[in-house]
Formats: sequence, C-alpha cells, structure tokens
Amino acid sequence: MLQYPILLFQDAAGDEEKAQSLFNLILEGGILGIIIVSLLLLLSILGLYIFIERFLTISKAGRVDQNFMNAIRMNVQQGNIPAARGLCQRTDTPVARMVEKGLMRIGKPLDDINAAIENVGNLEVFKLEKNLSTLASVAGAAPMIGFFGTVTGMILAFQKMSESPEASELALGIYQALITTALGLFVGILAFIGYNLLVAKVNQVVFKMEASSVEFVDLLQEPAH
Repeated sequence: MLQYPILLFQDAAGDEEKAQSLFNLILEGGILGIIIVSLLLLLSILGLYIFIERFLTISKAGRVDQNFMNAIRMNVQQGNIPAARGLCQRTDTPVARMVEKGLMRIGKPLDDINAAIENVGNLEVFKLEKNLSTLASVAGAAPMIGFFGTVTGMILAFQKMSESPEASELALGIYQALITTALGLFVGILAFIGYNLLVAKVNQVVFKMEASSVEFVDLLQEPAH
C-alpha cells in the first residue's frame, strides 16, 4: 500500500538531484560558461517578454468591429462628420485612426484622402512591428551564443584532458559544453517560432486595415441620398 508514495518521493528526490547536478555542471564550466548561460537566460526572458507584449498589442489592434464601420457609414451619409470623428477618437484601433484621418480630409481630392490614409496606415504598421526585429535577433543570436559556449567548453575540456588524461574528465567537459548548445537552440527555436507567429498576425491586421480603408473610400464615392 505504501509502495506508490515511496516511489513518488524517490522520483521527486531524483529530479531534484538531477537539477542540482546540472546547476553544478554549469558552475564548474568556469566564469565564461556562467556568463554564456546567464546571457542565454536573459535572451529567453527578453524574447518571452517581447512575444507576450506584441501578441497582446497586435491582437487588440486586429479587433475590428463591423458596427464601427456601419456607424461611420451612417454618420457620413447623414453629413454628421463631427460624430463620426468622435467615434474614431473613442476607438483605439489602427483602423479608427486611419478613418479619422480620412474624415479630416473630406472635401479634398480623393487622391489626397487616399494618401493621408496610407500615411497613417504605414505609421500604424511600424508601431505593430515594434521590437519584432529584436525578437528576430534573439532567434539568430541564441544558437550562435550556444555554439560559442560549446567551442570554449571543448577547449577547456581538452585542456583538462591534457592535465589529467582520464576519459571521465573529457566526458564531463563535453557534457558541460553541450549544455550551452542545447540551451541556445531551445531559446532560438522558440524565438523563431514566436517571431513568425507575430509576423503572421501583423499581416492579418494589415489586411483588415486595407479592407477597411477601401470600404471607407468607397463610402465617400457613394452618391448622396
């Protein structure tokens, strides 16, 4: 009856011992090894922060309520431009800011309205892409830093091997060196996947922005009722 609790306790103790041994291996890698592992951990935290912050921001920007465009259409058709602009100012989305700029240009040539909307759209896309280049840099730099840690670790391993020619010493050194490679690849792969997911979400938002701007311009060309 007591067999299963004992086994669970032994498994937990074994996992804790493995974690401690891994931590000790990192410490035994020297100052350079500790710096490299610390740098990879910092990159992982930075990448995670950028992904979460951008994911929430882009998701919010991509919410386009069709009722918004319907309300804009009704106000424009009724000639109530101030009400339409007020609705845009109360709606915190890229589409609303693009439409507001178009409303401010009503009465001017259609090309000027299109150019104004396009300029605002470009600024909004630039805001959405903020820090994506940093996330891409994390995806590229983390594996390279990991490989650098492996190379320096192998150098130290063979140096120890020359001082104490035992197979266990070489195996331990190689084990220490490969830890940085594994950690660097792990951080890089996650950052690469996160970057591509965010780029795909930005493209979706850009499509919605373009569709809404076309709808708004079409609205301005409709004959007055």
